[in-house]
Amino acid sequence: MEQNQFIANRLREVFLNGTWIANTNYKKELEATTYKQAIQKVGNLNTIGVLTYHINYYLSGLLRVLNGGPLDISDKYSFDAPVLQTDAEWKALVAKLLENAEAFSQAVAQLPDATLNTPFVTEKYGTYNRNLEGVIEHSYYHLGQIVLIKKLVGESAL
Repeated sequence: MEQNQFIANRLREVFLNGTWIANTNYKKELEATTYKQAIQKVGNLNTIGVLTYHINYYLSGLLRVLNGGPLDISDKYSFDAPVLQTDAEWKALVAKLLENAEAFSQAVAQLPDATLNTPFVTEKYGTYNRNLEGVIEHSYYHLGQIVLIKKLVGESAL
């Protein structure tokens, strides 16, 4: 299997259909999360809604780069989630994340393997491969948080 396909499959695994690493994925967890669970605050932790926004912020920004656009995202804005007011807004955010995850996976699958070891935008950001592996690791990190927050929120937010 080519490296681009391998990375694209790992991305689909964390976001859409896998259970190998965490025994779950974003699609499974978020589609089973209610609006009330998504906005429920637990101590000083981010809400599930904010974490979903955060991951989608990076996916959409990096997808623009893979599609030939500029790198115009910044860490300092990555948690600036709008307050979710309705169930429809929550469902739209989840749908957008899953749509971006599939598009991102497809874009990675189309990258020539030779591109993976070239600089991502500029040398200071490392290679495409390093950034793509970082997306996977970052996504699993926050998936774990989402699972734990759901357990803390429990049935009380249904």
